[in-house]
Amino acid sequence: MSRHVAIVTDSTAYLPARTMERHGITAVPLTVVLGDRALEEGTEISTRALAQALQKRRSVTTSRPAPAVFEETYRKVAESGATGIVSLHLSAELSGTYDAAVVAARQAPVPVRVVDTGMIAMALGFCALTAAQVAESGGTVDEAVTAAEKRAAGTSAYFYVDTLDYLRRGGRIGAAQALLGSALAVKPLLQLADGRIEPLEKVRTASKAIARLEEIAADRAGSAQVDVAVHHLAAPDRASALADRLRTRVPGLADLHVSEVGAVIGAHTGPGLLGVVVSPR
Repeated sequence: MSRHVAIVTDSTAYLPARTMERHGITAVPLTVVLGDRALEEGTEISTRALAQALQKRRSVTTSRPAPAVFEETYRKVAESGATGIVSLHLSAELSGTYDAAVVAARQAPVPVRVVDTGMIAMALGFCALTAAQVAESGGTVDEAVTAAEKRAAGTSAYFYVDTLDYLRRGGRIGAAQALLGSALAVKPLLQLADGRIEPLEKVRTASKAIARLEEIAADRAGSAQVDVAVHHLAAPDRASALADRLRTRVPGLADLHVSEVGAVIGAHTGPGLLGVVVSPR
C-alpha cells in the first residue's frame, strides 16, 4: 500500500467525478429528505427530481452525515494506506457536517485534521483540489491544510436566486432577512461572507441581476490567474451564456467549470439559481 496524506470532503463540493478520481479525493454524502424519504446526494436523488419536488412545493429538507459515516470513511481511507487525513467541509455556519466530522475524527485510526472552509460548492471544491495537489507532491497534513485555508481565504462566491423563499424556509439566509420585505419587488444578489449567506445588492430585474453578477465576478477576478466555477439549478442555458461571457471578460482565466449544483444546495436555493465562484490560484 502507498503511504500518503488523503483528502476527504463532502458531496457539496461538486467536484467532477473524474477530477476526484484522478486526485484520490473522497466525498462523504449529505442527505436530502424528500417527504419521508432520506436520500443520499449524488446517488439517490437527481437534481431534476429535486427541482420537480420544489416546483410542486413538496417538503424538502437536508441533513448532515452521521458521525458513523465519517468514521467508516476515515477507516477505509486509512486502510488504503493513508497515514494522515485532511477533511475539508462546507461552512459550519450552514451545516452540521463539520461538527459530525470532528466527532468522527476522534475515533479515526490515523490523525485527521478537520477544516471548516467557510465555503460551499466549488468554492469548497477548489480548496479540496488544492489540498490534494499538495498531498500528491509529498506535502504533509499541515501543509495541505495551510494551502487549503489560503485558497479559501482568497476565494469569493456570489449568487443570484429567483426568490429568497427557499433560503428563508431553510433558515439559511442570516442577515439576508433584510431583503425579505422587498423580495417580491427585487432580484437579490447574495454572497458568501464569513461562512454565511449575506445580501450583496438588490436589482430590479432578472436580466439586470445576471448582468451585475457577471460584472462583479469579472471585477473580482481582475487580471490575476483564477479558476472560475459557474453553478446553476435548472438553468443550463443561463449558466452556459454566463460562462461564455466570463471567458471573454477574465484575462487570467485558468480553468472554468460549469455545473449544476446538487440536491443539498439546490434544496435551499430553488430552481433558477446562478452562482459564480472566483478562486485565485
